[in-house]
Amino acid sequence: MHIDRRTLLGGMAAAALAGPALARKAAMPSWYSSAIVIDGLGGINDPYGSDGELRLTDRAWAEMRQTGISCVRDTLLPVGNYADSWEQFGKNLDFYHDQLLASPDRLLLVEKAADIPAAKAAGKLGIILGTQDTAMVGPALDRLAEMKKRGVRAVQLTYNLANLSGDGSIEPRNAGITNLGRDTIRRIEAEKLLLDLAHGGAHTIDDAIAFAKRPLTISHTGARAITDHPRNVSDAAIRGVADKGGVIGVYFMPYLAADMHASGAMLLHHIEHVARVGGEDHVAIGTDGGVLPNVIDQAARDFARKDYEQRKAAGIAAPGEGPDVFPLVLDYNSIDKLERLGTDLMKRGWTTVQVEKLLGRNLMRLYGDVWGG
Repeated sequence: MHIDRRTLLGGMAAAALAGPALARKAAMPSWYSSAIVIDGLGGINDPYGSDGELRLTDRAWAEMRQTGISCVRDTLLPVGNYADSWEQFGKNLDFYHDQLLASPDRLLLVEKAADIPAAKAAGKLGIILGTQDTAMVGPALDRLAEMKKRGVRAVQLTYNLANLSGDGSIEPRNAGITNLGRDTIRRIEAEKLLLDLAHGGAHTIDDAIAFAKRPLTISHTGARAITDHPRNVSDAAIRGVADKGGVIGVYFMPYLAADMHASGAMLLHHIEHVARVGGEDHVAIGTDGGVLPNVIDQAARDFARKDYEQRKAAGIAAPGEGPDVFPLVLDYNSIDKLERLGTDLMKRGWTTVQVEKLLGRNLMRLYGDVWGG
């Protein structure tokens, strides 16, 4: 298995998901219950199902409903350069489709923007399928068309290391995109897939923004002007994505803080910075975490330590990652995290309309521009 952040969060949730993190003090406020709420890069996990079980358990589904989330973009592994990346990807895509087929009354595959409000109206969770690498594509660009036929709607150009299209965020040479990267972007745009530059190196992001002709995203990141970390992006990149009609998603990750222990206040600071630099129509949420909250106990700490060692051995661990660093913002580790986030921003002067843009309307507009519908 090639571990990523959602794998870790799923393991943490399975280790200990209970009590306070799941409690809700009151019904959702009307503004939140009626809003389209999208996690632009997250994942689903079922801590109550047995190994190999495809259908979401009743308990996990009930808790997912409590979150108020309308749609989440999930990641199809692998990330990284492996000889069998395409084969691994195909197997993971087959498995995800099996999961969707096992819960047709609960999950809806999103292939066009209109599917998201339709999922909400039907009481289902919309699922956007995407990659966090193009290593599984390489020079075989027809694979992008095959991905689209099978439901993939978002393609991230690189992960943390280099691939044939460009350099990732921790690749030391930071050389930008290649000629193949330009061809890959052309094909992504021709297929009307969403181009994602998250995890890109600084020059890769700048090159790709300049080259792109259609709206794009950096789905999960932070502001480098606040915290100078390679997983965060520059103000120039934020403005560049916004100028092309794109959206920047802010993550709930430790990279938001220099000490790798991001507070809720720091998360709000990054969100407000992106909104100020790029504009309120170009900021969103991409938590980089699971839909359900996590309680950290010893089993979860053991899992996190193992995950870090695997990421370190694979060379994909970003600066600051460690055996005791958890990929979340503890202040918003609750089942009502996005509702509370919106409420907290309103207390800082945001209007309901601005919060609704952040939580979903901006991504709805982007998806409509890119996919249609």
